[in-house]
Amino acid sequence: MALTPSNMLPLDTTAPDFKLVDTIDDTQKSLNELKGTTGTLVMFICNHCPFVVHVNEQLVQLAKDYKSKGINLIAISSNDVENYPQDGPEKMKEHAINNGYIFPYLYDQTQDIARAYDAACTPDFFLFNKKLKLVYTGQLDDSRPGNGIPVTGKDLRKAINALVSGNEINPNQKPSMGCNIKWK
Repeated sequence: MALTPSNMLPLDTTAPDFKLVDTIDDTQKSLNELKGTTGTLVMFICNHCPFVVHVNEQLVQLAKDYKSKGINLIAISSNDVENYPQDGPEKMKEHAINNGYIFPYLYDQTQDIARAYDAACTPDFFLFNKKLKLVYTGQLDDSRPGNGIPVTGKDLRKAINALVSGNEINPNQKPSMGCNIKWK
């Protein structure tokens, strides 16, 4: 596990389009089908990363708290499953069910989507407005496995709340930190 910061895609970048398999129901889903009416949070995660495991409950809570406000969450795993079989599609479905994901969990087999988003770590967060322009790319909060800080999602929640209420989002954003994406 290499502690890796996110790359901080430039704000106002248009969300790269995709069509990927949702491992939960085994259907192809596109960004256009999944985007929210107010905003869309694209998250690069995986099954085994301790940084993702540490925040899983908060990810589910975010989805519950903001769905009614027009914010849709989309999770994507781009890890190399040949060398990390625990991140394969069958295990992704099992992981999503066991963790109560109420958002799609998509498999990026070619890793093209992770590259298009310049994703670097898990978790890596990209919040887009209703026009699919990037408004936040940063950490969930200051909590990390073993640092004793509770997982609240405060940084990401602050950005989502500003987006929902039509307020400006602070452009000074701290990178997410986690395991590096397992590239082929």
